Amino acid sequence: MPRQRLLTKPALTTAMAALVIAVTAGCSQPLTTLRLPARRDPSSQVAARSRHALPHAPLAHVALTLKPFITGLTEPTQLTYAPNGAGRVYITEQSGLIVVADAHGRLARQPFLDIRSLVLAGGERGLLSVAFDPHYQTNGFFFITYTNGDGNTVLARYHVSTNPLQADPASATVLLVIPQLGGEHKGGQLMFGPDGDLYLSVGDGALGAGGVNGQSLDTLLGKLLRLDVEHASSGHAYAIPSTNPFVGDPHVRGEIWDYGLRNAWRFSFDRATGDLYIGAVGGSLYEAVDLQPHASHGGLNFGWDVYEANVCEQADCSLPNFVRPIVTYAHQGGMCAVMGGNVYRGQRSPALEGIYLYADYCTGRIFGLVAADAKAGQLSSTRQVGSVNSSVSTFGEDASGELYVLGYQRGVAYHITATDAT
Repeated sequence: MPRQRLLTKPALTTAMAALVIAVTAGCSQPLTTLRLPARRDPSSQVAARSRHALPHAPLAHVALTLKPFITGLTEPTQLTYAPNGAGRVYITEQSGLIVVADAHGRLARQPFLDIRSLVLAGGERGLLSVAFDPHYQTNGFFFITYTNGDGNTVLARYHVSTNPLQADPASATVLLVIPQLGGEHKGGQLMFGPDGDLYLSVGDGALGAGGVNGQSLDTLLGKLLRLDVEHASSGHAYAIPSTNPFVGDPHVRGEIWDYGLRNAWRFSFDRATGDLYIGAVGGSLYEAVDLQPHASHGGLNFGWDVYEANVCEQADCSLPNFVRPIVTYAHQGGMCAVMGGNVYRGQRSPALEGIYLYADYCTGRIFGLVAADAKAGQLSSTRQVGSVNSSVSTFGEDASGELYVLGYQRGVAYHITATDAT
């Protein structure tokens, strides 16, 4: 099938539009009391620290430099690393390939995994994410999510082969299949959290600005899921953590961690604090970034489809557990879709320490905010700190905390550094 753009909007199909940062009104509802979820394996976790005790760079002084690190990619959708000390990075390509590069950005001759025969790619569908088990060095497991030939979302586990540069394609175990409604809004981010559980974002599956699944708790669409993939439970190839917020409610899917998301395109955990940042792609008007503090027990409602960012679009604007975004922007100046990023915790760029980066897909503009100042439910001060001469599909992080941003159409992974612009 012909290739299309990664993200689509109702009035923007192939050419997407979007923004000058528009800071709108603050939070009118308090955040609910939060508690820390149980830890299964503290040895594999990052010890969370108070964000306010951590050093951070002044946002006004940050100026990014982007240097091509990997070239020759085809429609990349994610960059990540395996916790095995090898210094490699892994990139998912939308068609169904995972390619691997060494610490110098040199691609291996053969893909790490090729599942193109299983993947329906194009538009917002395809191979969207990979996450390596925290114990990958000893168990060799990794997890992927993709859309299959029927257009449904698949979560599967694979195993590395005896060659560390190649996976065993015959090792697949399908853990979950989520029926989808159409070709848009797949979400499709996988990441292990500080608690050792696997988190998966699932879009609302609707076309254009439509979609009513975000507020429906009997479906996995429009949600952020939290799964225990170390164990199995009755009827599932995974277990539902007992501390998930809706466990025990027969009317709610127990896998749900958070809800009210139209298309959570890229989320990340701050490796220093454990805070969760979500790029919340909106409808035809606004984009947002949501924040969930590390201490949260989940069950937060980020508003869709009653709210688009901070704007209520329904007659009844009252919502349970509603938390407003920390960033909003309007579809102005060609901007169209938020790409969630990461908080910088590397060593090479002290001028970027503690800054959360995110971008706009259409314009390639990159923005930042000070993570230590961000408060869930309140708008943060933001600033443009750089740009890419390409549509941006994702950010990525290597084992040492260095950040990368990926040009989707150019097929380039850029290493991000920063200098003090004063």
